[in-house]
Amino acid sequence: QVQLVESGGGLVQTGGSLRLSCAASGLTFSIYTMGWFRQSPGKEREFVAAIRWSHGNTYYTDPVKGRFTIARDNAKNSVYLQMNSLKPEDTAVYYCAASRALFATTLSTYSYWGQGTQVTVSS
Repeated sequence: QVQLVESGGGLVQTGGSLRLSCAASGLTFSIYTMGWFRQSPGKEREFVAAIRWSHGNTYYTDPVKGRFTIARDNAKNSVYLQMNSLKPEDTAVYYCAASRALFATTLSTYSYWGQGTQVTVSS
C-alpha cells in the first residue's frame, strides 16, 4: 500500500520560510517523479513543483520560481519543498504526489497523493 505523508506546514508571517517534507512508503521511490501541488479554498488544485526521478530535473510554476526549492533524498524516500519569501497568496493546503511520468506537471499524471498539510501565511 502506497502512502505519502506530508509534514511541516503551519502559520508563518509574510516573508517567512517553511520546509515541507513528504515521506513515501510502499513504492520504489527512486523511479517516481515527485511533485507538490496546492489548493486554496474555492480554487482548483494547482501544480507547484516537481522533481524527476531521472537526473533530478526540477520544474516550478512561475509564481514560486526563485522562492521555492524542491529536493529529494532517495535514501530516505523523501521529497522536500523549501519555501522562502512566503506571501499571503501562498496560503493553501499543500499536497505531495508521485508519478511514473518523466515530465509531470498536471494532476492527471500523478497516481498517488498524500493527505495534505496546511500552510497559512499571514499579512
